[in-house]
Amino acid sequence: MASCSSAVAATAAVPWGVGRPGGPRPEARRAWEGAGDQRPSPRGGAAARDAGPRWPWPVGEMPCGEDWLSHPLGIVQGFFAQNGVNSDWEKKVIEYFKEKLKENNAPKWVPSLNEVPLHYLKPNSFVKFRCMIQDMFDPEFYMGVYETVNRNTKARVLHFGKYRDVAECGPQQEVDLNSPRTTTLERQTFYCVPVPGESTWVKEAYVNANQARVSPSTSYTPSRHKRSYEDDEDMDLQPSKQKDQHAGARQAGSVGGLQWCGEPKRLETEASTGQQLNFLNLSSPFDLNFPLPGEKGPACLVKVYEDWDCFKVNDVLELYGVLSVDPVLSILNNDERDASSLLDPMECADTAEEQRVHSPPASLVPRIHVVLAQKLQHINPLLPACLNKEESKTFVSGFMSELSPVRAELLGFLTHALLGDSLAAEYLILHLISTVYTRRDVLPLGKFTVNLSGCPRNSTFTEHLYRIIQHLVPASFRLQMTIENMNHLKFIPHKDYTANRLVSGLLQLPSNTSLVIDETLLEQGQLDTPGVHNVTALSNLITWQKVDYDFSYHQMEFPCNINVFITSEGRSLLPADCQIHLQPQLTPPNMEEYVDSLLSAVLPSVLDKFRIYLTLLRFLDYSISDEITKAVEEDFVEMRKNDPQSITADDLHQLLIVARFLSLSAGQTTLSRERWLRAKQLESLRRTRLQQQKCVNGNEL
Repeated sequence: MASCSSAVAATAAVPWGVGRPGGPRPEARRAWEGAGDQRPSPRGGAAARDAGPRWPWPVGEMPCGEDWLSHPLGIVQGFFAQNGVNSDWEKKVIEYFKEKLKENNAPKWVPSLNEVPLHYLKPNSFVKFRCMIQDMFDPEFYMGVYETVNRNTKARVLHFGKYRDVAECGPQQEVDLNSPRTTTLERQTFYCVPVPGESTWVKEAYVNANQARVSPSTSYTPSRHKRSYEDDEDMDLQPSKQKDQHAGARQAGSVGGLQWCGEPKRLETEASTGQQLNFLNLSSPFDLNFPLPGEKGPACLVKVYEDWDCFKVNDVLELYGVLSVDPVLSILNNDERDASSLLDPMECADTAEEQRVHSPPASLVPRIHVVLAQKLQHINPLLPACLNKEESKTFVSGFMSELSPVRAELLGFLTHALLGDSLAAEYLILHLISTVYTRRDVLPLGKFTVNLSGCPRNSTFTEHLYRIIQHLVPASFRLQMTIENMNHLKFIPHKDYTANRLVSGLLQLPSNTSLVIDETLLEQGQLDTPGVHNVTALSNLITWQKVDYDFSYHQMEFPCNINVFITSEGRSLLPADCQIHLQPQLTPPNMEEYVDSLLSAVLPSVLDKFRIYLTLLRFLDYSISDEITKAVEEDFVEMRKNDPQSITADDLHQLLIVARFLSLSAGQTTLSRERWLRAKQLESLRRTRLQQQKCVNGNEL
């Protein structure tokens, strides 16, 4: 037998290793130890708890209102009680929540970790999280079903371990680790972070759409219900000392902000009983491992129970599940660290750092036990989540009917952003809707990296052009290509074998991220070895749409789909599919004021149409008829006859790519003769402009 308080020590007797020398993994030992739904039993008292699991409502009735949001484990308990160890109860739980989320606007009532500060969320409540898989940890074992015994009455009760971190039992109960009814199951743990580079307008749209009603688990009362993490910093809901700690925790990962992240009331109560919660006891701040600097929001340990093979690193997911932030997890983790210090240092040196990374305090890195998970096609909140579904076709067809004026307005808007250069604006539109639509052997088809040369050196032009792009695309990042950045920034994710985790890098980005590389800041200097590796990584990303992650003993290739836009004075040092030289028609005296006035002149409804346009066109199917294919081939032969040196097979491929995205930009899903001729015209104008441009240090052409 093992009491709940001694569950950690007792777990060692259970053979839950994951094939690793030196005994079971720490996360496998912890997997089943969690606090369940602690609501009082309707019948009250320990005897009621010992009587066995039962519905929290009369059999045959569904819970009303917010029960499934506030007490999802009560729902699970009900299905478990009806079906016992029969695995059907698990399928019924999933179906129940699927049906609940199909109800009108139900997903908007689920609190989101992206928008709601952690201390506003109730432990063991139903939450959602929009995130990217940054790392995948080893699978862990947990007790899917376990049995407790009452020390006084000897009554035995079966419990479920799914969706929990800590074993649930009453004051007089003990876990029977040797029970034949115990079932050991497996689950996968993902380390997930908010979507890197997610635009401000995307965050604000999700905040405004969320109708969840939450209140803080402190004595303070919020002045409004819906707040993003950024907004939470400015609220006068906490003493100034706590707000300072809050900011410190987010910026440096220090332990000072734990009162903000966790539940102050519960922590104060535990501290008053003499139970000291030394949460981290770390020699260095905890790194939340965000790929991009300056990112905010929580990182989460995500426990997945079904179909985890469908997901991979860098996938963007929307998760629905049970939030686990019980402070007891931090106590258990510290107890394990203390215990490991008594072991042979040679045996525990590697595991200490691994425990630190894989089992951070739940108040800093909460756990989500996933009930439902889906990959997201996109993160644009203005479009239906899945464009392939029948109910989305009405939205798509309605928007396509008004595509022509939207394109015309967007072209005018980008022409102003590019200082009156309409040709560059045409190519920027084609770039923004480009995407890798397939891979032929190692060649990614559909990539369209554009190099905008002729940009003023050491000016703020690229910075403000990037502001425009940020207002249009759901996710983006501006990389300032300086000698210092190239030599010191970490571009490539690498495996840390001591901590057994994937350490992120700048190029660990989800699909369809816009990466703007500002080469106008590049000065003369010497690239050291890391700088050369970083330039090589950027070149591989552009050419092959892949990033080779560093696993020390080998490299692992991760395909990607990143839109790269390069601004430079002369021709870029990096490879590009298309170079367009900027020819400004106006010179604003103050670029910041010019862009501000440009953005303020666009109606919010029009700006939203631009955002829908640029996201939607990426997902349209495209084809070329046999008739047009034959016409293109004949045209290519004629061009070769007139001037064999003027056009090559690569030039034909470029023409076809331009024609593809030119057609899609007009809402046409097949190539027409008219669009083919227009593509040839654009390419001719672009080439003529490059020829007319004088060489800059022999590097322009």
